[in-house]
Amino acid sequence: MSSSSEELILGIDLGTTSVKVVIITNKTKQIVAKQSKDTQANVPSDLGIEGNKQDVPKILSAIHSCVSRLPKDLLKQVGRIGICGQMHGVTLWKNPEALNHHQNDGHTFKLDIDRDNVSHLYTWQDSRCDKNFLMTLPVSKSHLPVHTGYGCATLFWFAKNKPEKFDKYDKCGTVQDLVVSLLCENEETTMSTQNAASWGYFLTDKCQWEIDLMNDGNFPVELLPKKILKPGEIAGKLSHSWFGIPAGVPIGVALGDLQCSVYALLKGPNEAVLNISTSAQLTYVDPTYNPINKTQLNCIEYFPYFNDQYLAVAASLNGGNTLAAFVKALQQWTLELGFSIPQSQVWEKCINSSNKDTAISAMEIEPLLLAERYNPDKTASVTGITLDTLDLGKVFRSLCSGIIKNIHNMMSEQQLKDKGIMKIVGNGSGLVRNPVLQKEVTHWFKLPLELGHSGDAALGAALATI
Repeated sequence: MSSSSEELILGIDLGTTSVKVVIITNKTKQIVAKQSKDTQANVPSDLGIEGNKQDVPKILSAIHSCVSRLPKDLLKQVGRIGICGQMHGVTLWKNPEALNHHQNDGHTFKLDIDRDNVSHLYTWQDSRCDKNFLMTLPVSKSHLPVHTGYGCATLFWFAKNKPEKFDKYDKCGTVQDLVVSLLCENEETTMSTQNAASWGYFLTDKCQWEIDLMNDGNFPVELLPKKILKPGEIAGKLSHSWFGIPAGVPIGVALGDLQCSVYALLKGPNEAVLNISTSAQLTYVDPTYNPINKTQLNCIEYFPYFNDQYLAVAASLNGGNTLAAFVKALQQWTLELGFSIPQSQVWEKCINSSNKDTAISAMEIEPLLLAERYNPDKTASVTGITLDTLDLGKVFRSLCSGIIKNIHNMMSEQQLKDKGIMKIVGNGSGLVRNPVLQKEVTHWFKLPLELGHSGDAALGAALATI
């Protein structure tokens, strides 16, 4: 797709907790404007801790808010839009003809959808599909296993437990697929190979769903996105002018946030990316991988990347969320003791007290509060507790060490070096803001760590349209 060198590109990332948007130049690939907003979209689940769902209109509102705060003179120059978001999750909605998704007050196209026409987003953190349930599902021929929180597993669960859920809707996709559909007013849902693979029951080598297999399991195959596109392909065009962005601007098919974050960061084949935000992922591009061979380790999976290549991914469910749970617990304990301390101060004290202590603690923490996909029965544990290990700094340092050690157990220093990896590029607020975690990365992997301050998935989504 040809374009002038002055053209600007809008990138949008729908993360687990926040929305981020950037505008970059087509010529220099530099960010010229950006905005972000917490979605605060989590809603209580009727399944308690086993369920994890988010309010879709709140996510759309956060996108609307971010784009509205970008400079109007830059928005008018946007010639392309790239969108990515949290992988694995699923939302359902009605066909475009029934959508009340925009209001035109003469100037503003509002990205919106009536709550009656859209389900919640059932996220990657949803754990309703336990091991016993997953064992009842048809055995996929894909090189990627199916885990709880994956779109197809969640839809299988509804088919078996709440089939009436499907009576209200006729489409499904990731929340980023929904956003593309709303902006383009597409009649058919488009989905990238990246997002399709993240759902399970998708054969990446054939670029198709395992329809016959899913039919045998009474899966609602009629809801599945039928138009599967490669990363970088165009899903449609903006149907209305949006905060000055001209109608007709091409919009790329929605992508995975992990792939886009890596795409924004990697500069060479000898680099791996470690992202720690809500969860944690260590990944590198493996140009030799072939999904037909299905050769992979239990805790490393291979997801479609760009240019028909694959990412080798060690994806841990335990990252910044584990540290946040510890900080929240500390804050609650102090409150019960009669003191009120802001979480920001708790974080500051934990990091500062741990940073001063250079000695390795004898305490070992396996911080698997959410288990792991490859071992769903695993729980957290603490060993090596002595009178010398109970001060705050040593406990927090051990917790940080446990998070990195867990990732190292999934994808070791030697495995990286065998693939020619010479450097780790770090990204994600959980890592960038925490020097204690950074020390543990260099301790466990014995490789240089470079913080990638530009490693934003929204940036990668924009770059992927070029």
